[in-house]
Amino acid sequence: MSTSFVVIGKQVTKYVGIPIFVSGVIGGLLNLAVFFSLRTFRQSSCAFYLTIMSFVNIGQLFSGFLPLRIINSLLNVDGTETSLFFCKFQIYLSQLCIGASFTCFCLAIIDQYLATCAHPRWLQLCNIKLAHRLIIICILFWMLHGILPLIFYNHIQSPITNKTSCTITNSIFNYYRNYFFIPVLIGYLPIITAGLFGVLAYRNIQQISYRTIPVVRRELDKQLTTMVLLQVFINIFILLPYTTVVAVATNTSLISDPIIQAKLQFTITIVVVIYNIYFSSSFYIYICASKRFRKQFLHVMYMIYSNQWKQLRPGDNQVMPEI
Repeated sequence: MSTSFVVIGKQVTKYVGIPIFVSGVIGGLLNLAVFFSLRTFRQSSCAFYLTIMSFVNIGQLFSGFLPLRIINSLLNVDGTETSLFFCKFQIYLSQLCIGASFTCFCLAIIDQYLATCAHPRWLQLCNIKLAHRLIIICILFWMLHGILPLIFYNHIQSPITNKTSCTITNSIFNYYRNYFFIPVLIGYLPIITAGLFGVLAYRNIQQISYRTIPVVRRELDKQLTTMVLLQVFINIFILLPYTTVVAVATNTSLISDPIIQAKLQFTITIVVVIYNIYFSSSFYIYICASKRFRKQFLHVMYMIYSNQWKQLRPGDNQVMPEI
């Protein structure tokens, strides 16, 4: 029975995980193209958080999802078992990208809550300089936090199967990872934070039309708030299954039963695939959420192709305005 679960899990990862990976990388690159190309987004603190989030989401797909799940399901090869450097560095880079992504996501929704507040003091916190500083602090924090897996992940050889695995060798760090890092720090905490400030931002956006602020700023705030609010709503359903299953998996009394262990491992495989939809779905959520973002995306694509055409026809110097 356990073998059947393993085979089915690999098939799910292969036929569902690969499209998630490919679409996620393409969507992340298109996000970066839109956010970097338009001055409207380059000057927005919320858009800056979303830009960094898109970048680290691509990093997570390549550092975590691709080597541990997809390549393993296709080639039955786990690089963490053959190379101690890859064992440590892959986990370090994956945790850095996951932590930075959740932090940027929470900062983006908090920023939109502040941007839609009526009090001028809160509005002053929505500036690009502060966003740059917060992102630097965020990256430094997760880089320092990543030192722990570099130290405590090592190769352990099973005396029964003689198989080498990349495993935590410190009981305190293992307890921290199982009971705080996964279920709280990259689990329920970002979900609750994003959900709470999402509700507050939604309440503010209902009243924004009655405030005396520039029309361009008002439309940008409405656009970004709509984008991140839909992302919050969808991500709650994407992230909750993984966080809950991992919390259950820490119950050692359940893991002692081999049948339940096989079923639980299969469930983890499924929820990990679902979990990685978070890192691949942002572009498609923005496209669905905002008509203005769709126009901006088409504008950027036209601008890229028209610039290539101008290189072939130097006499054509028409410039398209930003949307």
